[in-house]
Amino acid sequence: MTRPMLTFADIQPAVPDIDSLRTRTESILGDLSRARTSAAAMEPLKVWDGMRREVKSYRSHVSLRFQQDTRDPARKAAREAWDQSAPGWTELEVRVKRALLSHPLRRVLEAELGGQAFALWESEALAFDSAIKADLVAESRLGAQYTEKLAGAKIEFQGKSENLSTLPRFRQHQDRAVRRAAEIALWSWFDANQVHLDRIFSDLVAVRTRMARTLGLDNFVDLAYRRMCRVDYSRADVENFRTAIREVVVPLAAQISARQAKTLGVDGLMAWDETVHDPAGNPLPKGDLDWLVERSREVFAELGAPLGDFFARMADGGFLDLDSRDGKAGGGFCTSFPTHGMPFVFANFNGTKGDVEVLTHEIGHAFQNYSSRELWPCDYHWPTYESAEIHSMSLELLSFPQMERYFQTDAERFRRTHLAESILFLPYGTAVDHFQHELYARPHLTAAERHGLWLEMERMYLPWRNWGDMPHASKGGRWQMQRHIYLSPFYYIDYVLAQSTALQLWAQAETDREGALAAYHGLCAKGGSLPFQGLVRSAGLVSPFDAGCLDTVSKRVRTALAL
Repeated sequence: MTRPMLTFADIQPAVPDIDSLRTRTESILGDLSRARTSAAAMEPLKVWDGMRREVKSYRSHVSLRFQQDTRDPARKAAREAWDQSAPGWTELEVRVKRALLSHPLRRVLEAELGGQAFALWESEALAFDSAIKADLVAESRLGAQYTEKLAGAKIEFQGKSENLSTLPRFRQHQDRAVRRAAEIALWSWFDANQVHLDRIFSDLVAVRTRMARTLGLDNFVDLAYRRMCRVDYSRADVENFRTAIREVVVPLAAQISARQAKTLGVDGLMAWDETVHDPAGNPLPKGDLDWLVERSREVFAELGAPLGDFFARMADGGFLDLDSRDGKAGGGFCTSFPTHGMPFVFANFNGTKGDVEVLTHEIGHAFQNYSSRELWPCDYHWPTYESAEIHSMSLELLSFPQMERYFQTDAERFRRTHLAESILFLPYGTAVDHFQHELYARPHLTAAERHGLWLEMERMYLPWRNWGDMPHASKGGRWQMQRHIYLSPFYYIDYVLAQSTALQLWAQAETDREGALAAYHGLCAKGGSLPFQGLVRSAGLVSPFDAGCLDTVSKRVRTALAL
């Protein structure tokens, strides 16, 4: 008998009861303390893993539902209720992790589960104490305020009301006057809301700094590294990498920008020109959302049976939410429901080439999670963030041969543009990281000083950028549109590290496509069972922290772009 296909509607996780979770955790801790053999310890660990999958699934569900409609009172109330309960759950999780870290059988358990699980648990345990529970709730509440504010943005443009997800199609318009007008409309909204956005961020810096100091740290930077579970590289490694970006990539990006200005026929590239690389405008997908989904079935089928079958299951099961709607949170992301072994992709299509880029990116995340869904413990379902972004950014590049499906005769223009933007992104992503290191090391900066700091970052990493007299952005406010800075601090150099790795897979695919795809599938299947550099090297790639990595990548791109 054929089992009915799982759909998103079938996933209805029960609301976790913190008292019940506490009782179950006490039982698990008791069984662990009495365990004298690895087999005896594995039984409560499996119970714990199942309980964690339940909570993770609920957490994903309640967050996703809120972001699908931030205006819905019931969804908002459910998210707020979980925000209140979540630190209590974290406390219970950390108690078990600490028991495992100090367990007499630790070395035996490490041999069975893998050392990465223990490395993750150690980092997470160091990032939590019951004394910061109230601050964690406050941090979540402030993040939700930022999400709601941006989701509710109404921007009048050309006689219609646009939002932050739909306005980009005008910001990428081939008519320069339209681009400039759209940019003015965008930054005028941010200018009008600057005081509110500054207040939210000031409160976030204060609460994050307070948590760090409660944990005995000088500032939030060290706490952020613990939260991100950066277990096989240090702040010094990241600083050296930023130096390499400035020395190797910024000159290449400046050269790309200079050629972009020449191609567009403008005397000087302005900020509102940066999104367009051709006088004909950016290539656009040749159909609407439904058409894109159907073409994606073909694209992923051509990339191989696992990807093709997987995408069909996502699309047919309702695990895609791709349209842009009022009240829907902006951006795109992938989440998952480990109790059912299925991921979910959230995006905001707007009729630009970004629709294809976002879809291939998020399906890369989803496919990785699906490929490693059977790994145990559930800590391995996702790798740490810099590793996770390899899968998404690699799939963007590995699907290059299929771009005719979306762009037809404009496919080659798309490939050139995307490759150029892959390099242009690296200095920006690094600027975001450097900015965060500086502002959390100096938490008492005023709002005006933070905006001034961002201008310093632009001069250092994006020296070609010229905002003219553009509202807000010309005064250093561009960073306030970067959601990660508010919601996921220090989650941005991860994209730069991953892109430096993904470009290596792209280069390999140019001469050995089958080998590159095999390496990609193998990487996805490993999930988070290794730390970042371990995963990179397991795929036969060079760590971005290794000397010369960026030189090699830049040389390959320079050749491909005929620079």
